[in-house]
Amino acid sequence: MDSHTDTAPWYFTGLAFECTACGRCCAGPDEGYVWVTETDIKAIADYLHITPQEMRRKYVRRVGRRYSLLEFKRTHDCVFLTPESQGARTCRIYPVRPIQCRTWPFWPSNLLHPDTWAEAGARCVGINRGRCLSPEEIDERKLSTRE
Repeated sequence: MDSHTDTAPWYFTGLAFECTACGRCCAGPDEGYVWVTETDIKAIADYLHITPQEMRRKYVRRVGRRYSLLEFKRTHDCVFLTPESQGARTCRIYPVRPIQCRTWPFWPSNLLHPDTWAEAGARCVGINRGRCLSPEEIDERKLSTRE
């Protein structure tokens, strides 16, 4: 048996993804966490022209030893998800969005098995659409989730 086949991930032919900017990955109905690092907090604060301390006070909550962006209580949408015309929603901090957001959907939990990828695809219309990323590109994004 070919040793390359033994070590290749299940997605060895690549996976397609194209963000449709629908905002579903940023929205409820379930509560979740958008983990932010100190690097994320500083970048977002700079982008918003506020101090990191003000950023933490206005937009961040502590969860154990980690930090997460706040959500709107009623909808569980990310605090930075803003409504646009005709029902569209956009990220107010898109150019500096947290690493968790930048690496979606190439999270280790979504890449475990074709079934976990399909489950993510049931929530995200951009999965299996658009350009096919190589296994190397996918692994690069997946590894960047470990900041």
